[in-house]
Parts: sequence; C-alpha cells; structure tokens
Amino acid sequence: MGSLKLDHPQENNSNSSSMEMTSALDPVEFRRQGHMMVDFIADYYQNIDKYPVLSQVDPGYLRKRLPESAPDNPEPIETILQDVQEHIVPGLTHWQSPSFFAYFASNVSIAGFLGEMLSTGFNVVGFNWVSSPAATELESIVMDWLGNLLRLPNSFLFSGNGGGVIHGSTCEAIVCTMATSRDQMLSRIGGDNIGKLVVYGSDQTHSALQKASQIVGINAKNFRAIEATRSTTFALSPESLKLAISSDIEAGLVPLFLCATVGTTSTTAVDPLGPLCDVAKHHGMWVHVDAAYAGSACICPEFRHFIDGIEGVDSFSFNAHKWFFTGLDCCCLWVKNPGSLTSSLSANPEYLRNKPTDSKQVVDYKDWQIALSRRFRAMKLWLVLRSYGVVNLRNFLRSHVKMAKLFEGLVAMDPRFEIVVPRNFSMVCFRVSPWVATSKGTPTTPTSNSFHQNGIEINVEKCTNEVNCKLLEAINASGRVFMTHAMVGGMYVIRCAVGVTLTEEKHIAMAWKVVQEHADVILKNHGDDGDAKLKLPLLDKIA
Repeated sequence: MGSLKLDHPQENNSNSSSMEMTSALDPVEFRRQGHMMVDFIADYYQNIDKYPVLSQVDPGYLRKRLPESAPDNPEPIETILQDVQEHIVPGLTHWQSPSFFAYFASNVSIAGFLGEMLSTGFNVVGFNWVSSPAATELESIVMDWLGNLLRLPNSFLFSGNGGGVIHGSTCEAIVCTMATSRDQMLSRIGGDNIGKLVVYGSDQTHSALQKASQIVGINAKNFRAIEATRSTTFALSPESLKLAISSDIEAGLVPLFLCATVGTTSTTAVDPLGPLCDVAKHHGMWVHVDAAYAGSACICPEFRHFIDGIEGVDSFSFNAHKWFFTGLDCCCLWVKNPGSLTSSLSANPEYLRNKPTDSKQVVDYKDWQIALSRRFRAMKLWLVLRSYGVVNLRNFLRSHVKMAKLFEGLVAMDPRFEIVVPRNFSMVCFRVSPWVATSKGTPTTPTSNSFHQNGIEINVEKCTNEVNCKLLEAINASGRVFMTHAMVGGMYVIRCAVGVTLTEEKHIAMAWKVVQEHADVILKNHGDDGDAKLKLPLLDKIA
C-alpha cells in the first residue's frame, strides 16, 4: 500500500491547472517546512518582549477574522504562517515573555523543544512495553534519575519496589492515587460505604483535589477544605486536621485521603509533611503530596528540607512543565506501591495480551494512568537532564529565586507596600496599603477594621482590597507585565511569580517600575488632599 497522498484538485474554472500530488509525510518537504517553522519560532522568541504580555483582544475576535469553513484545497505553509502571525499571535498571552509573572510559569528550553520534536517525530503510542520498549524503559530510568535528584526514599524508586510515571497533569495524578486509596479502603469496609469516605486538604490546596474527589465518586459533602490562617503562614495545621478527622469519625464517616501541598498556588505555603503524616497514618489514610510548582526547587540542597517527612507519604508529584524547563505536559508521579495503583487502573483486553506482559517482568504504563494511549514524554525530560546537567539546572532555579528576592527587596523599600507572607521560593506576595501618608509623610495604618470619617464608615480591608484590585488591573492593562492575584485570609494580594526562562534582572526592575507608576496614579487620583488626613482611595465606592 502506497503512502498517503494529498490531491490538489482543479478549480472549477477553465483557467486553473492541475497541481502536482504531494505526500503528507515527504522527508524533503518536511525538511523545508520544518526549517521555516524553526525560523518562525526563533523569530518569535527574539521579538517576544515587543508584544503585550497579556493579550489585548476582545472575546470572539478570531471568529471575525477566519473563514466560516475549512478550505477545500491545500494552502501553502507560507500563507498559514502569515495568518498565525497576523491573527493568532495577537490573541496569545505570552507565557514565555520575560515579563510574565502570572500564575506559575510553564517554562521551556531548547532541550525541551527538541525533546518534544523527537517525541512527536517518532509518534509512538507506548501504552505497554511491547508497543515501544524504549519509551517505557526510558521513562522508568528518567523517573529514577529524577527521584534520586530529589533524594526521595528508595521506596519510591523502581530500584526499591516503588516507581514513577509521567502524567499530563496534577489532576490526573490525584485522580489515580485517590481512586487507588478508595479501592483499598472499600475492600476493607465494603463497597456500599463509599458515601462515608472523606477527603481532606486545606483551603489553600489546589482545586484539582476537589475536582478529583468529584470524579472518583466522593460525596460532595465529604470534601474538607480546612482553613489555613496567617498564623501558620497559610500552611495546613496538623491540629486542625486532627480536629476535623475526629469530628468526622464521631459522625460515622471514614477518613480516606489527605493532599498536602509543598508550594501552594496562592502563597507557596508549605504544609508540614511529617506532622500531617503522623495524624493521617493513625487513621490508615492515603497521603499524597502535591509539589506541582515547588518540587523542582527541591533538587537544590538548600530547598530539600521543604519535603522533609516525604518518607511517610504514599505518593508524590511535581510538574516538570512548570519550573523544570521541560514544557507542557509533564507531571511526574511517584508511588510507593505500584501494585495498588495498577490493581485499580488495569484493563487487559485480549487484543493487548502479549508474552512480555504475561511474564510480569515489564512495566505497562497504561495501568498507571487513566487513558490507554500515552505520549513519549520521557524523551524531553531526558534531553533536559542531559543537555543542561544537574549543576546548570540548579543554577537556573537559583537565579529565579535570586530575582524574586530582588523584587522582594524593592517592595520592602517602599513604605506604601507590604510583603504579605514570607517568600519561600521564587514568588512574592505583596500589596499596597492605601493608608500611605500623613502630613509628615509617615506611613499610617488604621488600628481597627473600620472607622468613621465625615459620617462615613470605612471598612479598612475592603478598601485595601479594592485598591489592590484596581492596581493589578492597571498593571496588566499596560501590557508591559502580567501578574495575577490571590485571596488569602480575606486579603487581596498580588503575586509576582518569577520562573520564565528568558527573565533577567532588568525585567524585574522594569516590573517594579510599572507597579510603582500605577500605584502613584491610583493613590493620587483616589486620595484625600487634606494635609493631616489619611488618603482614602475609592472612598466614594466604599460607603
């Protein structure tokens, strides 16, 4: 059977001429178009800081620009790339811009790109060992390499009867581990008791935990988001967990699953793994650690202490596609007992039977995940580890932490701003205070939650939150930087997350300049000109 051909039919007019048939996978044409694509992407990166970081388009913009239906006839790659530049690029929020400080970064590298090209080029579907032995074995090797870098206990490595797998996302990792814990528990207490199972996290735990519990069949009333307060720097308190569990047991419920976090989304808080495990294990619970963002930093000896206590957990995951220069998607999950995972996730139809699987001497990764099909993600992680080496990867991470420390210092020098929580990694949480000056220029902060002025009751926190919301909107509308916010302890805080590969100290200085410029305008426009009075931004909106 010949290779697939693309037919270029004649137009329905007398002036058209027949076009030559072209293969859909011709190596010569692939080389030509591939060079064009690499040049296009390289040019994009060379000019990336010229684009507004946050896309400025309106909803529905693209439908107005593109045809209503797909073309009948082939179009040249030159025309398609021109449309990408003119219509797609304006609608991108530029996640790889050096001035992107929003969410958590999803950074990339040359090695990550090239590994993705190899993976896509081979396009193997490595659901079991026999379908592509190299894909399976490289993944097992790379996961052990990375586990050793993190100094995970041997019980998490293939060499110690544990093992690792690469998923697409943290949510997938939590779904798989929670389903495993569910099945283990129900085998002990009976399947008809699924409505009694309880899942625990803090109110700072990623929403992936709640989504996973819904997918796995946990009663929505049995999902516990335990409040984390400023007194614990928004980490989950073991005592609070113990009280919640005791209350549930008294109500006849069954504690099932705890998700502890190393580097929460809002503030990068770190839950105390050891003490939390002590509480959870007393009740036979599964403990999973979500280190999606901060896990990368733990390859550095100075940050490894953040996962102290890891020996007590059942599973651990972090996203190499966030802060490990690997590119989407690449979530690394380790489990102590792979047999429990495969017991819950295995499906073995006749058409997939083969001798290596039957020998039980190989890993079939289809049984470690939700889907059957899977990508060759290990290739890009392998290239990143080999191309840069551990020394450079650690230094890349340290440079981001250093830049975050620089930004933190700039914030601390301006008396109008406060650092809301201590910085743990490469993210700074800060906010401006509208109570910025008296007639002597001394920063002044109200001593109570509200007060009256000119017959109007002023809610201090509400006012402060609104000012910071307006400030962030102005910063992002400038197009010069992009940051995002969080609400913690009733406070609206601005998050500056450093982690993009191209970011340098000059971008940190520029970002802080943008923050100050817009703070100047907002505080001036909404201030009270009275000499000895507090400046009250948005006073007309807060009565």
